[in-house]
Amino acid sequence: MATAYINIGSNTGDRRSNIERAAACIAASFMPGKTIRSQMTETEPWGYSSPNAFLNLGIATDIGDTPPLVAFRMLMAIQDSICSAAHRDSTGAYIDRIIDIDLIAIDDTVIDTPELTLPHPRMHLRDFVVRPMLELCPEWVHPLLNKTILEIAQTYK
Repeated sequence: MATAYINIGSNTGDRRSNIERAAACIAASFMPGKTIRSQMTETEPWGYSSPNAFLNLGIATDIGDTPPLVAFRMLMAIQDSICSAAHRDSTGAYIDRIIDIDLIAIDDTVIDTPELTLPHPRMHLRDFVVRPMLELCPEWVHPLLNKTILEIAQTYK
């Protein structure tokens, strides 16, 4: 059994409702009853400027024997079912979005393919990812940095 760590964000529309819908779909898609959630946090957009703050939620869910790429594609299908709009503009810059679902990590799995990189390559730089991970699994060790999520979180203090 593998645990996937997922971050959900929304900065337009009914943010809480958008996130709740995504969280419910994720729980139903993997192993209902084996999903835990962090508290929701509000953060400024990362990587671009916008007057719209993000609401974020971290999830840890048991994905059983689902292969990482299949789990990622399932998450992208959930994201697209809520809103299929692009997350970047024509120049490649980030833009506001109704829903954003990121697969952050699956246990200590390391993958680097054109479609999927695990752990998420910028997770340790994003407080809105680190804080929920700290709440969900403070003992988790980043397999490439060899640091616990607690050690990573201390860089934000």
